Amino acid sequence: MERSDLIAEFLLRMGDNTLILSHRVSEWCGHAPVIEEDIALANTALDLIGQTQLWLGLAGELEGKGRDADKIAYHRDAWDFRNALLVERPNGHFGETLMRQFLFDAWHILMLRGLLTSTELRIAEIAEKALKEVTYHLERSRDTVVALGDGTPESHAKMQGALDRLYPYVGELFHSDAVDKALAEAGIAPDPADLREAYDAYLATTMAEATLNIPDDRFAHLGGRSGKHTEHLGYILADMQFLQRAYPGATW
Repeated sequence: MERSDLIAEFLLRMGDNTLILSHRVSEWCGHAPVIEEDIALANTALDLIGQTQLWLGLAGELEGKGRDADKIAYHRDAWDFRNALLVERPNGHFGETLMRQFLFDAWHILMLRGLLTSTELRIAEIAEKALKEVTYHLERSRDTVVALGDGTPESHAKMQGALDRLYPYVGELFHSDAVDKALAEAGIAPDPADLREAYDAYLATTMAEATLNIPDDRFAHLGGRSGKHTEHLGYILADMQFLQRAYPGATW
């Protein structure tokens, strides 16, 4: 692949992750257990959608086809999305949402730190801005996972169940394909596989504090980053894209 194609693919992978997760998190608006959590989740969703605008906006600028971030987000079909399967998983209960957030945040912060030295200056600049927000996201999601995991017998059981269900989707975040290897060789982005050791160490420390057991099985669901998604993404897009699909170019 040409360097420009590699960069475009990477921007979609990063932008689609934050786009789909922001939509998932926003579904809690007005439904969270307490008002403080409602506001915190809404703010997290806003941070993620802001990052999406930067990633997808740069993708549109580089491809030169006149597409901005909105057109890329709202006028693609499911097989064109490059997000990891983890972020399209249903919210489940509140604890499951925060477990999903923590598992993603712990990867996200490692990737962003690696991007600070990207040979592509614009990517490094976006990473620097996003890192400030994701640092808070991780602090909050980690604290909540620990509090609920090491809480009541009921909250502990629910958090263990959430970890058991979501952990098989973690491996995809570190799966390296030809694109990842080429990106790493060009100094554009770190190889995801190189982030696994630090991630596992952080996960082990956090889960020990939360009194939760990390599943032994390292099986990983794959496909999202190459356009092969679960049925859940289709429902997300049907909701998220409806207005622009029904009334292309609508403004208000």
